Parts: sequence; C-alpha cells; structure tokens
Amino acid sequence: MMETEIAKTIKCKLIGLTKRKLELLNREYDNFQHYLKTGEDKGVYSATKQQGKRTYRKIDPNREYPLVIRKDLMDIRKTNNKLAKYWARIPIYGVRGGIKVALAHQPFNFEEWEICGSKLVRKHGEFFLHVTAKKKVELRKEYSSIIAIDVGARWVGVSVALHRSKPKFYGKRVREVRGKYFWLRRKLGKEKKTLAIKKIGDKEKRIVSDELHKIAKDIVDEAEKHNAIIAIGNLNGVRKNNRGRKVNRKVNSMPFYRLKEYIKYKALERGIAVVEIPEYNSSKQCSRCGSMNTRRPSQGLFICLDCGYQINADVNGAKNILKRAQGYMLWAGAAVTRPGGERRFILHTPQPPQLHVEAP
Repeated sequence: MMETEIAKTIKCKLIGLTKRKLELLNREYDNFQHYLKTGEDKGVYSATKQQGKRTYRKIDPNREYPLVIRKDLMDIRKTNNKLAKYWARIPIYGVRGGIKVALAHQPFNFEEWEICGSKLVRKHGEFFLHVTAKKKVELRKEYSSIIAIDVGARWVGVSVALHRSKPKFYGKRVREVRGKYFWLRRKLGKEKKTLAIKKIGDKEKRIVSDELHKIAKDIVDEAEKHNAIIAIGNLNGVRKNNRGRKVNRKVNSMPFYRLKEYIKYKALERGIAVVEIPEYNSSKQCSRCGSMNTRRPSQGLFICLDCGYQINADVNGAKNILKRAQGYMLWAGAAVTRPGGERRFILHTPQPPQLHVEAP
C-alpha cells in the first residue's frame, strides 16, 4: 500500500434559517463585500477580514466574493437533530460564539475527514457553505485489471476493460439534456429573456452533475469489484480539433473535465489509482494492428484500410488507451503477466506511482 492525501470541496446548502440568522448572515456578507472594495470596516469578524485580504489579492468592484472562514474557526458537528444531521458554526461580528446553522442532508461523513478552510456563498438570496476537507488514503499497489475510458462527441465516456469483452457507453442522458437546453437557450435568446436563460442554465447544470456522479460511481464500483486501475485519456487538446460546426458544439458542451474529476476523487477515496494516458492519435490509430492508414466515414465509424478492422470510433479510442495503459504499467517497472508467462516492456510516458497490474 502507498499513502496519498486527497482533498475535496463539499457544497452544503444552509437550511432552516430563522429571520434573525438570515439577517446576521446578510449583514456579515454585505459588510465583507464593502470591506474588500473600500477598506472601510463596517463590522466584519476580524479573522474573516484577514483571511479575505490573503485570499482575494485583486478586487473587481462588480463582483461578489464568498466570505472566507479560517480553518481553526470552522466547526462542523454531527447531531441527532431532526432538521439536519450536521450543523456548522459561522463566526459573526458582534455575536459571541457565532451562529449555528443546519446543513442540508447529503451522503458525506464529515467526522472521517479533516475540515480545512471554508467559504460562505450567497446565491439568489440563499446561502451555501463550501467546505474543503482532506484525508489520507492508502492506494493499492497491485491490480488485476485495467478499465480504460475515452471521451467523445457522441458519448461523454466509453470504457473497455481487460476483464470484459464488451464496451460500456456512458452519457446518453447527458447528451439529451445538453441538446434540449441548447435549443431552449437559443429560443429564449431570440426572445431576449436573459433571466429565464440563467434559470434554466442552473437547472441544466444540476441535472448534468447528477448524471456525471452516477457515471463516475458506476465506473469506480466496477474498478473496486474487479480490482482494476482506471486509465482515462488525457483531455488536453480534446476541444482543439476542428471537426465541423455541429460536432465541435457537441464536443465543447460535453463536461469531460468534471467527469474526470468525479472519477478521480471517488476512486481515490477507495484507494483506487487513476492514471491519465496521452490521447495523441488514439482516435486515428487502429487498435488492432496499430496502423495510421485509417478513415472515419462518419463520426461514429472507424475503418482501418490495412487490416480491414471496422469498429465504433470511440471504442477504438478506448482500446488504444487500454493498450497504452498496459504499456505504461510495464514501463513503470511492474511486470504484466500474460498467458504462458510472457513478459514484455514498452517505453511510455511516466506517471507515478509505480503499480503492479496482472492481466487475467
């Protein structure tokens, strides 16, 4: 086992606020904005002022900045209260001990993590606490399989694995939601309904984030079940290729980075390593024979002109990432045992840690 530290930000909505608590939060928040922009102190908790100056070096007078709560002042406790499982203490100027606020229910155990600095965010008149937490986890050093994931215009992710023969396609719902809201925004834009556009944008983001969490959980659950490392294509440059207006719009609207981050932190929490594999030419190279003499008559079809291999283009990309991941593991100094005891070594882009992968 190898130890590493992971960090994540948990966004918690404050619920059940009394009129008095809401007034105090709004006062502290407004006074904090005034202090950052003018330097005049109309009444802000002293540690919050100091932390705000350290955090926000350049101030835009037209922006609203989250109220920064220092690590040693962040207190979150588990209770038996019917309203909420967890309550937090927010320091407020002139209020001894601050005020206690209830956090909306979510599947996160704060007591298992070290609570770090946090930020109080005001949005549409409601308050949210963005809590940064960290903990140390043990990463496995030996794996029995690899799950490789490729991203594309049609699917947010396609995965192949050493332990199964069929690919998995992820993101149909994401694609439908993105398409629906794209046309809805266009329609509202023509009618110049800017407030409605912002409102549906928030709703779209919530739906997509929920779907991405489900996809990431499915991938990590499979990796845990089959003791597999997760290899995901390096996303650098995925949006730079010009593939036509319609395809470019679909590629640019796909939340690749968010999915990758969800997969990473969910996997690391369980001690499963995630490696990023260069995607250079993975969409052009034949995953069967390695030839670059290929073509794509349509966005979804890949054809190798040398060996005649025909396959879904995204599956071909995922298979190339899988091969490169196997090559990387061998380069990292671990032997991948193949049927018959054959071992070979391939030079590849390094990425720590060194891990052992045994092919089934």
